[in-house]
Amino acid sequence: MSGHFEPLPDGGAAVALDDVEISIIRSLAVQLMELIGPGPAEEAPGDPLAELFAEGPSEPPTDPVLRRLFPDAYGDPEEPASPRDTEEQRAHSAEFRRFTENDLRAGKRDNALAVIRSLDGLTTAGEGEAVLKLSAGESRQWLGALNDLRLAIGSRLEIDDENDTDLLFRLPDEDPRKPMVMAYLWLGGLQETLVATLMP
Repeated sequence: MSGHFEPLPDGGAAVALDDVEISIIRSLAVQLMELIGPGPAEEAPGDPLAELFAEGPSEPPTDPVLRRLFPDAYGDPEEPASPRDTEEQRAHSAEFRRFTENDLRAGKRDNALAVIRSLDGLTTAGEGEAVLKLSAGESRQWLGALNDLRLAIGSRLEIDDENDTDLLFRLPDEDPRKPMVMAYLWLGGLQETLVATLMP
């Protein structure tokens, strides 16, 4: 079980993690939450309607990781388009972002928080590894968080497609990107085995 998820009879999944692995995943999930930022209710505590009526941003994020996590809904900024199409796509994307981004951010925050909470309840008790058991619902939250973490790391590593991933395996040990590459590949393995546990 070490290093990969296995299915549980109730539809959940289990994985054995050691202290270092627990620390890495938890740290990355905390960083992801910090990057995503607080929600409207957290910005206006005590106002129960703040989140309900809050509008999201209309402009895309400037941070490349956030642009990867919250891409434009209409059009690909990398694709050439006529000025009219670009202006129209930008307007549609701004409108879509304004009404959906807060919910998307809340979902990503919830997933990352679920990962943190499940790891906080885990202890190896000096035995090397602890077994994390997730329900089917928790597995889906973990899957969303693992995907977001890989997108974030991939963005920092400037990984655009699978060909880039192949190059990562051949990085020399002295390359400063090596630790993040190892985390990216390891999280990919966890994600792949977790997906397999959710398949019928």
